[in-house]
Parts: sequence; structure tokens; C-alpha cells
Amino acid sequence: MSFSPDPAPLLAWYDRHRRSLPWRALPGERPDPYRVWLSEVMLQQTTVATVGPRYSDFLSRFPTVKILAAAPWEAVAEAWAGLGYYARARNLHACAKAVVALGGFPRTVEGLRALPGIGAYTAAAVGAIAFNLPAIAVDGNVERVTSRLHAVEDPLPSARPRLAALAERFLASELVRERPSDFVQALFDLGATICTPRNPACVLCPWALQCEGRKAGIAATLPRKTPKAARPTRLGVHFLLTDPAGRLLLRRRPESGLLGGMPEIPGTPWREAAWGEEEAMGFAPLAGPNWRALEGEARHGFTHFELRMRLLVASIPAGEAPEGYFWATPEEARAGLPTAMLRLLELAAEEHEGVPMRPARGRGRPPGRKGAIPPEGHSR
Repeated sequence: MSFSPDPAPLLAWYDRHRRSLPWRALPGERPDPYRVWLSEVMLQQTTVATVGPRYSDFLSRFPTVKILAAAPWEAVAEAWAGLGYYARARNLHACAKAVVALGGFPRTVEGLRALPGIGAYTAAAVGAIAFNLPAIAVDGNVERVTSRLHAVEDPLPSARPRLAALAERFLASELVRERPSDFVQALFDLGATICTPRNPACVLCPWALQCEGRKAGIAATLPRKTPKAARPTRLGVHFLLTDPAGRLLLRRRPESGLLGGMPEIPGTPWREAAWGEEEAMGFAPLAGPNWRALEGEARHGFTHFELRMRLLVASIPAGEAPEGYFWATPEEARAGLPTAMLRLLELAAEEHEGVPMRPARGRGRPPGRKGAIPPEGHSR
């Protein structure tokens, strides 16, 4: 039967080396469940480096769960733009409304799990960190630490149930049950700073003497992963229409599905087959302008496919936006468009004179036209 490492060395290490993070309460402070929950949602599939400044900006706009719940969806979508995985933003908004209706965050893992958009991991993380509930939140860091501690060579994702069961054994310790908030955050910090995916600093690890993976000389190779299948490529054609004031014609995507409810530069659906010119023109917002195709293409990586987009541009005299569309200034577009659409603006800025549309600094990864763009990652 597998052992369970002594939590005391890890907690002692955490007390000395805990990271200072915008959403983390200081020692002796009571964590704010709203800030904890918001950070956990933002950190899903995204890095701490990306989330840090965006978290502060989001919190300044929506400092409480009540203000977030009362905000219009368009304001929430604009504040979220560039963070990716936009279904999270819609779930975030729905969850805020549910929390306000309940009069506050539930103080049980089961109650948190029942909220919109909150899964088992987020419920355990918020429960442990914000309310000091005895729960272990198993993310990529905890999976990695656990697989190395127990020398689990079964590959992910099939090894996940076993790793979750091994992590759950931490709760058998009285010390962990006394300090679940600190213990969960200590696991996160250990995986992020010491037990890293590549070149783990085993000599600095508080669990080095207890780690079976280190004893076997295989720690750096764990966790093993089943090779991923190559992502398919999808193709699209988009239409960038401007007026004499420099405004851009945009529309909103359907509420459900990928990038649901987000603004976009109008275009064709995204599919694996190439678009013919005449077929693609059937999706242009207006048939009258003299559309001109730009050279090159914009690329963006989603989790399950690689997107390649061509762009046509045109200008029209001043006038009302067609039904179902709206005009936006370049600044408004940069603030509200998802990253995939910002790739198109970057292409336009490079190829089309008079289109000052380079994305604002600090908005996600630097846009680019050449080569595959990797999908958003998952790391603390």
C-alpha cells in the first residue's frame, strides 16, 4: 500500500517561501471567497503570468460579487477579452448572479459544486482556500507532485483517478485537516516553483527524502503522458469593413458555442474544407463594397483545432450599421475582441494602410501571422 508523505516539512517550507499573489490573503488574514473564486476561474487553462495583471484590472472594474452580478454581459465580456476559453466568462457571470441570490458563497464543497460553472476542482479549491474546508484540489501541479511522490508511471489522462485517490490520502493527516487552506496552496506553490514540469529542483524540495520518483531516478520523467493526436486545421474567411471615421463593423457571435456572445469580425463559419471565393462572399456583411483580399493569413490555436483565417477589407461611406451588426472604434475593438479576432487586426495593420489596429500591450500572447500559435496553457 502506498505511503502518504508527512505534511509537516511541506507546510514549514510554505510558511517560509509562500508566493505573494494578488488573490492570496496575507498570513493571518481571512481569505475573500470572491477573490479566491475569481482567481481560480481565471487560472483555468491560463498561466499566473497572464492572469496577474488581468486579475487586478478585472477586480478594479468588478470589486465585489454583487457588482459583477449586476454588470451587463457586454461589460464582463469586454473585461475578459484576451483570456481565452470564453465560456468561463459566461459561467462566471451566471455564478455571480447565483451567489448574490443565495446571499453569499456556500460554505460547503457540495454547495459550491452546485453553482453554475463550478466543477469538482474549483469547488475543492475555493472550499479549502477560502473556508478552510478539508478538501484537496487536484490540478496539474498536484497531479505532477503526486505522481512523483508515488512514482506513478501510468500515463495521463488514464492515471488521473489513481492520482486523485492518492492525493485524497493527504486528508488522513490531522495537520492537513487543521490547515487545509495552507496545505492546498503549499501543493500549488511546490508544483509551480520546485516540482516543475522540466528540471525539478529536487535538492530544494521539502519532500525530497520521501519522494519515490526521486529515489528511482525517474522524477523528472513523471507524469507520463499519452501522446496527443495532431490537432485538425479549420479554415475561415473574414471581412473587415471600415467607414470614414475609422470605425470597424462587428457583430456578436451566437450565445452558445465557441466564443459564445463575444464580438467578432464577421466571416464564414470555420471548417476543414477550403472556402471558394464565391462561396465565402455569401457571408460578407455587405455585397456592395469592393472587397480586397490581403496577403497572408492569421492563425490562432484553440484546444482542439488550429485556425487559419484569410481577411478581406473594404471601406464604405458613413452610415448606419446593417441589422445585426454594430460599429466600433479601433480602441473599442481592441478592448473587446477575443484573441483570435485580434490576429486579424494584426494582419490588417501589417497589410492595410490606415488601419491602426495593433493589439494593446499586455493582452495575452503577442499576436502573430506565421507559424502555429500554441493553445492557451494550464499552469500556476
